[in-house]
Amino acid sequence: MSNIIAVYGASGHGKVVADIAKANGYKDIIFVDDGLNDYISFEEFLNKFGNLIPIALGIGENRIRGIIYNKLKANNMKIQTLIHPSSVISKSVIIGEGSVIMPSVVVNADAKIGKGVILNSSCVIEHDNVIDDFAHVSPNVSLAGNVKVGSFSHIGIGACVIQGKNIGEHTIIGAGSVVIDDIPSLCVGVGVPAKVIRKNKPPSPDG
Repeated sequence: MSNIIAVYGASGHGKVVADIAKANGYKDIIFVDDGLNDYISFEEFLNKFGNLIPIALGIGENRIRGIIYNKLKANNMKIQTLIHPSSVISKSVIIGEGSVIMPSVVVNADAKIGKGVILNSSCVIEHDNVIDDFAHVSPNVSLAGNVKVGSFSHIGIGACVIQGKNIGEHTIIGAGSVVIDDIPSLCVGVGVPAKVIRKNKPPSPDG
């Protein structure tokens, strides 16, 4: 079964993840989805294949992706990390289990990418960045050196963060924003320069 992979999530994001799997040589894709659709559910997949087939995370929403990751770990599944061949990744980069790196991404020296992270198309992750678990860096985002992005945070499309700044956990940075100061956890920051416009509620215990 070396040419077979499952993708958990059959929405638009899951389809992009499937394309990256194909670019990595996987011939057959099994979509797993627990919604009301024609795809195989995780319970059905587990009963049929057990943990013989690796599974990639095709869920775009950070909180749900974290929940699915924990469910897969609890069932001893092999969670696949996928990197599009067009991306440029320094040999010194550390990438966590279940992360997906999309086309034309650049990740430079000594960056650390957590588990279940999405680095979306054409984003730039400069040297010594830390992107914590289940964060999502959107297309065309540019993060200068020594930036930290907290777990479950989302950096909107085309945003920029200058060197040495910290984005907290469970924080959203709006599309096109320019971050020149730290943005704390549980916030929404937007604008040029980015300012906190709203506080978010703490996450529920399940993620």
